Amino acid sequence: MVDPLVFAQLFWVFFIIGLFTFGGGYAMLSLIQTQVVTAHSWLTESAFTDIVAISQMTPGPVGINCATYVGYEVVRSSGAGHLIAILGSFTATLAVVLPSFIIVLTIVRFYTKFQHNRIFEGVMSWLRPAVVGLIGAAAIILMFSVDWVGTKPGVSVVEENFTDWISWVLFAAATVASLVFKVGPIPIILAGGALGLLIY
Repeated sequence: MVDPLVFAQLFWVFFIIGLFTFGGGYAMLSLIQTQVVTAHSWLTESAFTDIVAISQMTPGPVGINCATYVGYEVVRSSGAGHLIAILGSFTATLAVVLPSFIIVLTIVRFYTKFQHNRIFEGVMSWLRPAVVGLIGAAAIILMFSVDWVGTKPGVSVVEENFTDWISWVLFAAATVASLVFKVGPIPIILAGGALGLLIY
């Protein structure tokens, strides 16, 4: 029997994530990782990285997809069956989009009045670099697993999430293909999946 508190915790955690995330799905990933892996220990770092990879390959915003997969895995790992785990997906997805839905409905009534307001423009100018920082943090989190406590007091342990040197080569190739040759994300994802299947 699944503890109903699992659904309440899922809803609360993803509601807070949805409430305080600015900048879209990638900015959301660092907050999701902090809550799901570090704070609640629902998933391992490796499992979270796999979920993010799947979330990027499936249609839709990566943050919402991630919430959907995490909700399923958390409820499933607590001993629930497949159908109950789907309810976990629904709970996490609803919670993460609900704050934005409420806020946008509220803002849309006032946006045309305040879009040229100096205070409003100032707030938006400060939010933009914060969003870039959150996206950068998400990238670092996916690349490295950091144990801030470590084996010795005051010593942090940093481990790579990449499997081996081949993973770094694939990462570099994808970066070059995207930045230098302007290859779209879909061919890169398909090529990465095919090469991963062949190599591993």
